[in-house]
Amino acid sequence: MSDQQADIDRIRECSRALTRIRGTFSERADPADGYGVGELGSQKLLDAFEKFGSNWKIHRGKLTEELEKLAEITKTAADSYDALDHELAEALRNADRQGKQGKGGKN
Repeated sequence: MSDQQADIDRIRECSRALTRIRGTFSERADPADGYGVGELGSQKLLDAFEKFGSNWKIHRGKLTEELEKLAEITKTAADSYDALDHELAEALRNADRQGKQGKGGKN
């Protein structure tokens, strides 16, 4: 018997959390939007903030894709563990029934 255990509920929650995080990242606006020299105090700071905003859009998109992949991987893992657990339980029930029938049991 294996001493390995999978907390399927925790894996499913991880998948849901990753999906929520992905949603948050994909919905976030450009952090530089709405700011001007008046709010930031200098054109140099505004330029840096806008550059950050442009980079943020690029990296946010990549991060969003990776979060989506991880959410799907964890969901698939939980589904696979669940299916395997059900198959194993059914196989054990069948083996138990066959064992009882072979020993003269009635089922």
